[in-house]
Amino acid sequence: MSEASPISFFITGTDTDVGKTVVSTALLKTLNSQGLKTAAYKPVSAGCLDTEQGLRNADALAMLEHCSVNLSYEEVNPIAFADPVAPHLAAHRVGQPIEFAAITRGYERLVAKQPDVIVVEGAGGWRLPLEQDAYLSSFPMLFDMPVILVVGMRLGCLNHALLTCEAIQQDGLKLAGWVANEIDPGMAYLEDNLAALTHLLPAPLLGHIPFLANTGDASGFLNQRLLVDIE
Repeated sequence: MSEASPISFFITGTDTDVGKTVVSTALLKTLNSQGLKTAAYKPVSAGCLDTEQGLRNADALAMLEHCSVNLSYEEVNPIAFADPVAPHLAAHRVGQPIEFAAITRGYERLVAKQPDVIVVEGAGGWRLPLEQDAYLSSFPMLFDMPVILVVGMRLGCLNHALLTCEAIQQDGLKLAGWVANEIDPGMAYLEDNLAALTHLLPAPLLGHIPFLANTGDASGFLNQRLLVDIE
């Protein structure tokens, strides 16, 4: 399978802190268990720790740990900022513009390593600004990547999920599936909201992750049978 171009999935969310990394690492672990060669890509990150090795993002480190292709941190996360804010704001503060060409070059380096699957995790939600009039969503559009939407299950998620889905489709991309991730353990009418989203979103529910206090391994909550068909 690795002789052909890899399959790439772009993981986005209804908002920031809705569990994109939980889903990305679970997807990587599931694909690894199927014998596939996996690579991970977190093109832009913010809220990084300043270490002896350089800036390190916890989400990118988790993805690096779970991909099977041998990669350096910089190959997984080429653009990193210390401030825990929107990346374009962090970039402006340190005078380091986010170059779209650098994002695409980093992705092409991963493609050259011939993995079977590349799991790409966005930052924030779908329409994340990079610079004036430039958005991260242009990156999956450039490579026609199928999108997996992580829905943070809390009050307001119906509107957020449907608007995000509309934006993905208007950008010409396929919503390959969605994952429900419980981030509010006390959410009222959880099952009703799940039923509404299952009916309204034009893509299969790939998994329902219960509230995990330590955001641990969620691979057991993904539907492996559906994952085989989402490409």
